Amino acid sequence: MKHKLRREYTSQFYKGNRIPFSIALLIGLCTAALNLGITFLLQQMLDAVSGVPGALALPILGLLTAGIILLIIVFKQITYWTQPRFLQRAMQQYKDYAFEKLTGKSISAFRRENISGYLSGFSNDLNTIETDYLSAQFQVASYILEFVGALVMMLYYSPIMTVIATGFCTLPVLAAVLTGNRLEKVEKRVSERNAEFLATLQDALNGFPVMKSFKAEKEMAKIVGESNRQAEAAKCQKGKLSTILYMIGAVAAVTAQLGTFLVGCMMTRSGYPITPGELIAFIDLTGLFIEAIRELPVLLGKRKAALALVDKLAASLQENVQDTGMEIPAQLETAITVSDMSFSYEPEKPVLKHINCTFESGKSCAIVGASGCGKSTLLNILMGGHSYQGDITYDGAELRQINSKSLYDLVSIIQQNVFVFNASIRDNITMFKDFPKEQVDHAIQLSGLSQLIAEKGEHYLCGENGQNLSGGEKQRISIARSLLRSCHVLFVDEATAALDAETAHQVSSAILDLSDITRIVVTHNLDASLLRRYDQILAMKVGEIIESGTFEELMRRKGYFYSLYTVSQ
Repeated sequence: MKHKLRREYTSQFYKGNRIPFSIALLIGLCTAALNLGITFLLQQMLDAVSGVPGALALPILGLLTAGIILLIIVFKQITYWTQPRFLQRAMQQYKDYAFEKLTGKSISAFRRENISGYLSGFSNDLNTIETDYLSAQFQVASYILEFVGALVMMLYYSPIMTVIATGFCTLPVLAAVLTGNRLEKVEKRVSERNAEFLATLQDALNGFPVMKSFKAEKEMAKIVGESNRQAEAAKCQKGKLSTILYMIGAVAAVTAQLGTFLVGCMMTRSGYPITPGELIAFIDLTGLFIEAIRELPVLLGKRKAALALVDKLAASLQENVQDTGMEIPAQLETAITVSDMSFSYEPEKPVLKHINCTFESGKSCAIVGASGCGKSTLLNILMGGHSYQGDITYDGAELRQINSKSLYDLVSIIQQNVFVFNASIRDNITMFKDFPKEQVDHAIQLSGLSQLIAEKGEHYLCGENGQNLSGGEKQRISIARSLLRSCHVLFVDEATAALDAETAHQVSSAILDLSDITRIVVTHNLDASLLRRYDQILAMKVGEIIESGTFEELMRRKGYFYSLYTVSQ
């Protein structure tokens, strides 16, 4: 299962990208073959100068040298065009696929997860994957060819010296392989520590006003500093391990080359039949052979560690995905029914208790109550934002069994806490989709955005999380955004809290004027002229529905709602 999931993600690197990959890989192998050819050319040159019979003539060697230089230039040019193109498309497709998987999660699933893990997966981890997996595979292929080619040529020149050379580097190579297996765990630890640091830093930045107002700068600096220290310590451990691997490889290279050269000199003096060119070529081949042995364990260890990061992101994206379930129509025919529904963030501490209510199709319902009584939580649950006990049905279909995409085709929400993207006002209203101009203009008018558009224009950049806008302006964008979707069910959570009284009344009235739409509105505004227009009012207290009815019915009862209304006047 793990390898099947890995293939699902690694296949994104090569989809429609195999031609530049194959060309870059082929050129890498040809370059490695040229390195072996240069060794042969060096051997022939030395033997020609030494007068060894059978060596190639100098003019031929000159032509071969020119040919090799020309091929190197051509190969480098081809690599310049193919390898970066492959990497660009590979990373783009991988990130796009991963983000598409991420957006397939439901709201409730995403809320249960740690966003810092995704931030690390789309930043630090991706750099490692690109360097240690994608780019490194060209090096791995080249080193394998150099290893095999050098070994074959060494055996051709002298089987005895080949045995001696491999004997010199057996133990260091074995140590490098064993050490390289530890790199996967270390790389995973680096990723985890980076994710923890990002989470701590994100908390500090989000809570910056609180930190400053309570003068907790030093305390927060200690917390961020400790997380930073752990992240850097993990990177240091990775650096140490990499240094050990390279040190072992360097020792192997020096030992093998000097030892082989020394033995070769002794064998030559003893009359062993080997020419000066062959001896130098053998030493050069030993260098290529040892370089491959030195680099391959490191590269393969890093490759394994990089694939572990692919597995990590894939596993995270695989969890809590609500991509199955029944499809429901994008129109509510009868009602949303809540039966004996309870919810709690912690065991033994219920937030909502035994909620029973019905929201009829096309009708409007206001939910009122003191702050913290569970009004917003109820809306989030109806949006599929939390797990719950009891039953919630849309036209008889249990909410737990409904496909999340299908649910979001039916319902839309205007929330109190608005997120605005760093894009134009129009893009934030349309959510980057295409709508007829008349439809957009109508949503702008209903939400009270006309004046802002007239002053700043619809292409005005909102800034990061809408920092260039006021709270009321951001709220109007959220309202226009939801109205534009024209979903058959509209949830409104304190949408007018940041607006002035006149605009708030205008927006609330516009929502009530919407026809054939089921409207469920959490409101703090107990304006009699508006409340009289609702088909139903639910009064909540400490997680329970205390009363329900029309405005006139509740006022006649002189119960909890009557008290809320009287105090607000």
